[in-house]
Amino acid sequence: MQTSMQTRERWDAESCYRAVRSRDRRFDGMFYTAVRTTGIYCRPSCPARTPAFANVTFHPSPAAAQAAGFRACKRCLPDATPGSPDWDIAATAAGRAMRLIADGVVDREGVDGLARRVGYTSRHLSRLLVAELGAGPLALARAKRAQTARVLIETTDLSYADIAFAAGFSSVRQFNETVREVYAGSPTDLRGRRGGRSTTGTVTMRLAVRTPFAGRALLAFLAYHLVPGVEVAGPGWYARTLDLPHGPGTVRLDIDDALEPGETAFVTATFALHDLRDTAAAVERARRLVDADCDPLAVGAHFDDDPVVGPLVTATPGLRVPGQVDGDEVAVRTVIGQQVSVVGACTVAGRMVAAHGRAVDSDIPGLTHLFPDAATLAGVDPETLPMPRARGRALVGLAGALAEGRVALDRGPDRDTVRDALLALPGIGPWTADYVAMRALGHPDVFLPTDLGVRNALRGLGHDPVAVVADTDAWRPWRSYALMHLWNTLMPAVAPAPTTGPNEEN
Repeated sequence: MQTSMQTRERWDAESCYRAVRSRDRRFDGMFYTAVRTTGIYCRPSCPARTPAFANVTFHPSPAAAQAAGFRACKRCLPDATPGSPDWDIAATAAGRAMRLIADGVVDREGVDGLARRVGYTSRHLSRLLVAELGAGPLALARAKRAQTARVLIETTDLSYADIAFAAGFSSVRQFNETVREVYAGSPTDLRGRRGGRSTTGTVTMRLAVRTPFAGRALLAFLAYHLVPGVEVAGPGWYARTLDLPHGPGTVRLDIDDALEPGETAFVTATFALHDLRDTAAAVERARRLVDADCDPLAVGAHFDDDPVVGPLVTATPGLRVPGQVDGDEVAVRTVIGQQVSVVGACTVAGRMVAAHGRAVDSDIPGLTHLFPDAATLAGVDPETLPMPRARGRALVGLAGALAEGRVALDRGPDRDTVRDALLALPGIGPWTADYVAMRALGHPDVFLPTDLGVRNALRGLGHDPVAVVADTDAWRPWRSYALMHLWNTLMPAVAPAPTTGPNEEN
């Protein structure tokens, strides 16, 4: 076992090998098995014959295996697995950097830009990434580009030149060389191995998620919180506009349940992008939205014997914490929703979108605008906003802090630092800061003890809310999932909209 794997204190070589021998899908994406005799690396669940223990090494990321000279297995496609849930549980600098790398920050801003966002020097960040993930930022970004390129090659009719730039490569030559090195085949070889093409002008991908996956419950949550003009939903699908680094876009997600435990399921995502260079960023944001890297078996096992949450997990296995496609948007919508119903908050947000959002063209009916960006909202007179004056001032103050970079919700900074910065703003209290941490920063261990919906849910389940919320330590590090299970009991269509939090106007 390499030193980078030892730092996790979770696995050793013997336990990794046991997972490989049993072809345990639960470990897909958490480590990778490289075989010296074949020169390839695989998922733990690869169906190929199990290699001898003496012939394998274990790596914490595809980039680490590639840097060690191994090629991706053509049978199990190890680079297509969901990412490690450890990135959000521990939220180390390495994990935060991986989220930004997946969003394309290295391609857009270089290693120095990545290091600035995480709060380290580029040299120190590189040392951290090599120690924890077995590869530096450039190698990690290269592995991500290769994986994006492979999916585009196999699922679209885009030209190889378009794919090269969509995946983040600086030249077609670099694209060809990387594909040959990582996959031991040319782009033409990869395209010939699989059928299925999308219409030119769209990019359709399958986003891998671990099972069980309560897709319908996730869809119900998203549909319940739709902002007119920005989001629409229908039976089995959800769509929204995307404000991406190089221009606008849209995504439609086709979502369903996938409850067979231990398998890999897929959410189909169809993107329409103004600029193909935003492909990687769009895919990462869609993955964040559906909580694709969650380990539902670990979450479920944690609550097996819990008298409050255990029965809820049994009833809805694989429930996800909905993420976000833009952290700033989540924060603004959270302030809009202070002490009003979800329906009321969505109505107000829709009015703000119509007044201040940028109009976009879309083939999906109902998608008409981007959500207003922080810089635009920072210049709005709070007296003109359709909400109480104090909340309007809080919203404009938050937008100003986001636009100026005093608060960053891109998952780069330390979560506690972000929370302190939010609490320092007028009108932002603990409920708002913690909800933003859960949705915008992907924090798996948030609980909202003052939330009225939580208390109503506990009463409806026959529990004493005061006694339960006073001690939730046994639910760590998965309290965000416990929270979602409680809220999920309020989600039937006939149920009244719960309020989204206490009054936090300072």
